Amino acid sequence: MREHELAGGRRKSMAVLRVMTGMSGLVVALVVAGLVAGAHPAPALAAASAVSPVPACTAASLAHRAVLKGELRSARRPLAFTRVTLYRAASRGERRATVLGTARSCADGSFAISYRSRPGPAGILYVVAGRGARVRLAAALGPAPVPRKIVVNERTTVAAGFALAQFITGAKILDRAPGTGNGAAMTRDLVNVRSGRLSRVLTKSPNGAQTSTLRTFNSLSNMLVGCVRSHARCGRLYRLATPPRGTAPKGTLAAVADIARNPSHNARALFALARSQRGHYRPALGPRGRPDAWILALRFYGDGHSLEGPGNSAIDAHGNVWVTANYTYSASPTAPVCGSRLLFKLTPTGRYAPGSPYSGGGVNGAGYGITFDPHSNIWVGNFGFAATACTHQPPHNSVSEFTPSGKPLSPSPAGTSWGGFTQGGVSWPQGTVSDRHGNIWIANCGNDTVTRYAHGNPDAFTSLGGLGISKPFDVAFNTRGQAFVDGNASNSVAMLNPDGTPARTPITGGGLNQPLGIAADTGGNIWVANSATVGIPCPNGSIKHTGEGSVTLIHSNGRVDRTPLTGGGLSTPWGIAVDGNDNVWVANFSGRRVSELCGIRPAKCPPGVRTGQPISPASGYGFNGLQRNTSVQIDPTGNVWITNNWRLLPRPFENPGGYHMVVYIGVAGPLKTPLIGPPRPLLNQRPR
Repeated sequence: MREHELAGGRRKSMAVLRVMTGMSGLVVALVVAGLVAGAHPAPALAAASAVSPVPACTAASLAHRAVLKGELRSARRPLAFTRVTLYRAASRGERRATVLGTARSCADGSFAISYRSRPGPAGILYVVAGRGARVRLAAALGPAPVPRKIVVNERTTVAAGFALAQFITGAKILDRAPGTGNGAAMTRDLVNVRSGRLSRVLTKSPNGAQTSTLRTFNSLSNMLVGCVRSHARCGRLYRLATPPRGTAPKGTLAAVADIARNPSHNARALFALARSQRGHYRPALGPRGRPDAWILALRFYGDGHSLEGPGNSAIDAHGNVWVTANYTYSASPTAPVCGSRLLFKLTPTGRYAPGSPYSGGGVNGAGYGITFDPHSNIWVGNFGFAATACTHQPPHNSVSEFTPSGKPLSPSPAGTSWGGFTQGGVSWPQGTVSDRHGNIWIANCGNDTVTRYAHGNPDAFTSLGGLGISKPFDVAFNTRGQAFVDGNASNSVAMLNPDGTPARTPITGGGLNQPLGIAADTGGNIWVANSATVGIPCPNGSIKHTGEGSVTLIHSNGRVDRTPLTGGGLSTPWGIAVDGNDNVWVANFSGRRVSELCGIRPAKCPPGVRTGQPISPASGYGFNGLQRNTSVQIDPTGNVWITNNWRLLPRPFENPGGYHMVVYIGVAGPLKTPLIGPPRPLLNQRPR
């Protein structure tokens, strides 16, 4: 009786499949084989009750189960009879990702996966096509609820491989909040997973035809076509994508992630591979468009009529990017602009957060000063930027404080142009930085002092003078809580104890030359960006931006390396940051490029590259969507955020401001944010 029921059930299933798909006899035979296999699932699948027991190309929705429908395509060609698996990314403590359901694509590339929709743990879902580590195509879906119908192709594979590069190991994706979820969301800025087509963010202003990213993205997609269509053609891709220190990838997803993590490795040969694929995805990079590094970069400008002159940014615990702005917005390069009275918050995918931009609290012409304190409140230094032709010059004597929701906590009297906290002799403030105890340190460029608000209380201030530095610009802390403050005009760095008393005489030498940004690594060593040509106007100074510059390494105990660090495209270095691999990233005010140097862990660098030597090529990681950049920050996904602060040909007396935040996708070691004190890696080790 039981055998009769099973046989009858199989006959009914076959009849349903014929009606639903109209498949040929060969396809029906393949599906029957899947049904038979489904009656006796493999041990690994049998253990997971959420796994579809029928790896066929169609599936019916059952109680408490959902159906994910989709198509596998290589460009316009369907990918038939290929295993498709829906996974939940591996959370902490899990050795592997969880299989939620499987299917096999039909002759036309379509598939349907039945999977448990509830209950179960939340997580990031993704789809791969192929067996085991031999991934042919992939798509990141994000947390539930996910789209009911998707297209998986080379474009979705490139989007997932870059946006989640730091979390991909083989065919597995690690789930580390908030980095993985934000990375999955970022894929939608590149591709529409419902259609497999390019996203509006990638194709429209300020991206689209205005930058090289769209063509670069299509070239990367073309690079995969041969391997996707025939595993016998994967050897060249895998060989070229193999990391300088690592093993060869076994699938396209891992190959793309390796390219993203090592963007300049074999760049020329990979370009030739992409060009050999007949241009299935267009427009792509032409014969003169060979990149020195495979960078996917996007520009964001909020609503397009409020952000101008972004000076610096800070990233909160959720990966949102908070941005200061120097100027009021004007599309005209000849309109004299005054100080911006707005604070901006971008989501991890570059859009304005609800309520952004925020006003009040005395914000006015903010510059490089922005920080989170341990209570998640955000502090801003009001440098008082404005073009010299502005008729209402802002004050230069305050800092502002906001809650995580954007509510101002600092005073801002109605009908006035002033406000904020002024206690402690704040004067032309630049670096405004919290230590891990919530003390707020303010570098006063205008009077050569540092103001310290104990535990964030402006009334508990200390004004620190006689430090032996001139035009203090930025602040960083070692692991003992000692503060390092660089002097832009004195070519020196003050080292202060946690209470503000000097720890030693000012640090000189090591190539210190008109320093600007300063950052600590995980060991508390201090890295200083030497502009060589920028004198901060507080109130007097000049900016020559001639393309010189270097980086100085100061050890945690104050000992300075004698030889300044150069190469990697350094060109008027300004902002500087250290990622979760302890490698050093520099925003260059000249040259439209970002530089990367090897940090204190050479094992995280290419073979033969030692601490302080460049990882980026001599041309840097260039992008034609960059302007003049002042800040670089690393988020929990491993994205590098850069400020387009000034135009390429600025008009300082009228309107010099740039308009964009720029993100380099997936290239850096992820960090736990907010950054308070030395950085903390989000991942224990870099995926290989």
